Amino acid sequence: MSGFSTAEVDALQHGRLTGAEVGAIRADFPVLSRHVNGRPLVYLDSAATSQRPVQVLDAERSFAEAHYAAVHRGAHTLAGEATDAFESARERVAGFVGMPAEALVWTKNATEALNLLALSLSFPGPRQLGPGDEIVTTEQEHHANLVPWQETCARTGATLRYVPLGDDGRLDLSDLGSIVTERTKVLAFSHVSNVLATVTPVAQLVAAARAVGALTVLDACQSVPHLPVSVPELGVDAIAFSGHKMLGPTGIGALVARPELLSELPPVLTGGSMVEVVTLDGTTYREPPQRFEAGTQPVAQAVALAAAVDYLEKVGLQRVHAHELHLGRLLLDGVRSVPGVRVLGPEDAESRIGTVAFSVDGVHPHDVGQVLDDAGVAVRVGHHCAQPVHRRYGVTASTRASAYLYTTEAEVETFVDALRTVRPFFGLG
Repeated sequence: MSGFSTAEVDALQHGRLTGAEVGAIRADFPVLSRHVNGRPLVYLDSAATSQRPVQVLDAERSFAEAHYAAVHRGAHTLAGEATDAFESARERVAGFVGMPAEALVWTKNATEALNLLALSLSFPGPRQLGPGDEIVTTEQEHHANLVPWQETCARTGATLRYVPLGDDGRLDLSDLGSIVTERTKVLAFSHVSNVLATVTPVAQLVAAARAVGALTVLDACQSVPHLPVSVPELGVDAIAFSGHKMLGPTGIGALVARPELLSELPPVLTGGSMVEVVTLDGTTYREPPQRFEAGTQPVAQAVALAAAVDYLEKVGLQRVHAHELHLGRLLLDGVRSVPGVRVLGPEDAESRIGTVAFSVDGVHPHDVGQVLDDAGVAVRVGHHCAQPVHRRYGVTASTRASAYLYTTEAEVETFVDALRTVRPFFGLG
């Protein structure tokens, strides 16, 4: 590998992005050239919202400038072009997770996608839930994959059960056989915890659900942007993810499910676009996925999300994942090296993504975030819409640093150096 530095050779041998490749990627993201509080911006909040490259910004702007029109509703040229772009985006985004276009329902985010599915299971139909049925989720869930199921149980009389977390920061599956039973109709769980950063053993959970005929619903918000995801290979029935966490815009997300499952579910939002025949006495509905897409859709955002998918595919999700695993180890080692700081989640870097949540003894997370922001470092503070996780480990909130394909080793060092100043700043340690 003549011409490569030792670090680049090491990166290539491990399937990671080289420093030069990360530099080229960073050049596509205008915001990363910013300074904050007089310091170069170090953006470590991608688990909340990722930044967007010019290719995605240009795709959305180009569509708005040259092809903008209502889809599925007009015979004129612009309407045809907009419809083609919209449905092409559906095909590309669905293909990104190994599914056909008819499996993808556009939503405005993953939260709406999960609510759509939960609501449809409480409406009359072959999958309707009722008293005696059980829904199983886990103690590590984001509120988006917890609250909708709580509400579904309240509406239908079903019972909600949980897979607990162990002291090691991983799901405790030792009693899975007694939690997932013949009464279980839905097993809903996150692919990757947005706090603990652990990758869930999907195969084990899917096997337990299949043994009793339960549906499996995967919150894939923290996995689809960071590692290769194939719905058929995972064996789940449905997944949900958001565009703004994977280089796309806000206002766009997806529910991707087996077409056979979608065909069994009733619509939960009704009105224009999703209808077949409407009379004053009744209405028939279109086949999925359009059955679940009432009203004007986020067409420009869908086009932009398809461009984000193109970008990620060009870089390669395997290499993105390898890059983040490396950065995750650096983040974990760096945070653990700071006195008075406690990592939430497993202490080892295996089966994690490049995210680390932590608490600082004697300092509120908001104050931690402010000190880091003064150093130009952007992190997330709060409970990250996962209060039960924090309660399980005896804290009310945490600080979270999360890397992505544009994050560098030097930025991790800057973050760790800034973190070392937090407790001394408040006269502690």
